[in-house]
Amino acid sequence: MDEPTVTVGRIAKPHGVRGEMSVQNRSDNPERWIVGAVSYDATGRTYTVRTVRPHGERLLVTFEEVGDRTAAEALAGTDLLIPESWLPDLPEGRWWAHQVEGLVVVTESGLPLGSIAEVLPYPAQDLWRVVAADGTETLVPAVEELVVSVDIAGGRAVVRELPGLTAPDDAG
Repeated sequence: MDEPTVTVGRIAKPHGVRGEMSVQNRSDNPERWIVGAVSYDATGRTYTVRTVRPHGERLLVTFEEVGDRTAAEALAGTDLLIPESWLPDLPEGRWWAHQVEGLVVVTESGLPLGSIAEVLPYPAQDLWRVVAADGTETLVPAVEELVVSVDIAGGRAVVRELPGLTAPDDAG
């Protein structure tokens, strides 16, 4: 693919014998997993949704290009991607997870926590895995109560100080 891509799902494992697969959804876009929706793998191979249905916290999906269990088994662990240009526009003050990766994170008082190495998708909210220069990791919930500001262009995010999470725990 000639442009940056975004991971929208990951094929976990086959389900049944007809090529249906368990897919971990990594997209907030409700239009991402409809019949006819297209995604790609890292090699550029196309996957067109034939059927989709919920199954616990995952989706069960069949793709036009995958006809049986053997083909589905070969795809376990495959990331499903779309071009970044396919993402819908977000309202002012909102951002996509891939846009915050690499941002420097500091507290309101200026204490540097490190850079966002990864955004971990969880059902309640995303967690930012922030890694300091010395390798120390901090998991920061990406919630309004904690995130003060995000400046994508400026490469910086500011978070509130929370003892035991983003500030030393003075309780001892």
